[in-house]
Amino acid sequence: MRSFPDKLFIYEINTWVWLSELSSRFGRSITLDSVPDESLDEIARPGLDVIWLMGVWQRSPFGRESALRYKHEYQPALPDITDDDIIGSAYAIGDYEVDERIGGRAGLASFRQRLKDRGLRLMLDYVPNHVACDHPWLKEHPDFIVQGKPEDVKNRASDFFAVKADDGSEQVFAHGRDPLFPGWSDTAQLNAFNPDLRRAVVELLLDIGSQCDGVRCDMAMLLFNDIFAQTWNGYVGEKPEQEYWREIIPQIREKYPDFLFAAEVYWDKEYEILQQGFDFAYDKVLYDRILENDVQKLRQHLVASIDYQKQMLRFLENHDEPRAYDKLGHARSFAAATLICTLPGGCLLHDGQLTGRVIKLPVQIARAPKEEEHKDLEAYYMILLKGTRDPIYQNGDFYLFDVAAAGEDNITHYNLIAYGWREPEKDYRLIVVNMTEIRSQGRISLHPWDWIEGKTWRLFNVVDGVEYTRHGGEMTHEGLFIDLEPYESQIFRFELASQTESQPAS
Repeated sequence: MRSFPDKLFIYEINTWVWLSELSSRFGRSITLDSVPDESLDEIARPGLDVIWLMGVWQRSPFGRESALRYKHEYQPALPDITDDDIIGSAYAIGDYEVDERIGGRAGLASFRQRLKDRGLRLMLDYVPNHVACDHPWLKEHPDFIVQGKPEDVKNRASDFFAVKADDGSEQVFAHGRDPLFPGWSDTAQLNAFNPDLRRAVVELLLDIGSQCDGVRCDMAMLLFNDIFAQTWNGYVGEKPEQEYWREIIPQIREKYPDFLFAAEVYWDKEYEILQQGFDFAYDKVLYDRILENDVQKLRQHLVASIDYQKQMLRFLENHDEPRAYDKLGHARSFAAATLICTLPGGCLLHDGQLTGRVIKLPVQIARAPKEEEHKDLEAYYMILLKGTRDPIYQNGDFYLFDVAAAGEDNITHYNLIAYGWREPEKDYRLIVVNMTEIRSQGRISLHPWDWIEGKTWRLFNVVDGVEYTRHGGEMTHEGLFIDLEPYESQIFRFELASQTESQPAS
């Protein structure tokens, strides 16, 4: 059994930007080993389990030079940007050593212990598909990198590059890439089929495992044998017998049984990545459904088995996606927050999401502009985070309820999503969300909860503190009537009022 909770809350922090903000706030240079206690307490919000420090590894000098050429593209996010603000991509890793400029390995160790003292675990990045173009492996282990031919540099300039060896000869390497797009120009493609690389990766992850409690694995599906073979057909050998992750993950777990593996994964490969040993997989489908505002597709997505849903990592934004507040707007942000926090599975929150930041930051820069803070949204997230600490979200049974029309000519019930949690003889929750800009009514049939019959219940809405009294038989037979304003959510805690009630007429 894993020791982390099923309903896991991960909080992503852009490390360099956060330290830059703290340095500005306190008027001195702050690194991981000198973060003030009050700032640690601020991120140790009630309800969080894991802090993901994004971008702690050593940035690549080549990557920074590459990023400087795109300075104009970063100006919309940071209009007063300077060269000093540009540090190179967090995903063009020069070496898997904590950058000394932010505190180095010792600073990270101190930071991790202080998180542990506050009941939090630490997650870091692992980028399995590529390294920076000037990573030591290009000289020390060139066979770890996918290699090309001299003509590839001319014919496929976006996918290949040449490096001069010490003896003056040239070697041609591939840029890391997603097969749907040209190569990432500041990266070199690792050869996932090379058994020596796989052994080196195990050693690398064991070292990372000594410094944190889990990793978020970038574009994890690119390492699947079939995908990798198709992407690099003609440049790599035969597919290995064993899948990359099936070979790597068990060896890490031998030493670190509770080490957390979370996968960034797309292309409907979520189930497959979980079968290969990951604890959580990005739920991009839920994200897309929320942005599309297609309530019926959203409901269909939630019909999946509970065992599968428990391993989904729900999110509204991260460093790759636009800011949620920018895409959803004010009112809709509340409804979406309810979903990701109260549905089964893990929840990924991003620094600035809770206060409604709208500027998506490039991962190549170390500073963010000042933004307006929406305290009402932050207060709502605090209600959700506090509420989801109740054991029912960890130990309860999940139910997706049907919503029927409240009247013959009223079809607004299609706008409502209703689901609940039950911990037998202990606790019950009913969550209803209106995902549209239309005031909507419906009747929620609670007949799967037939044990509530014969009793009168107090329904306490944890969102606004309003309490209702309803009979169990009414809720299972006629259905609980719900009337929600646009984008409104209600989260009901059931409390027993009495053991007897008048039964509804048959």
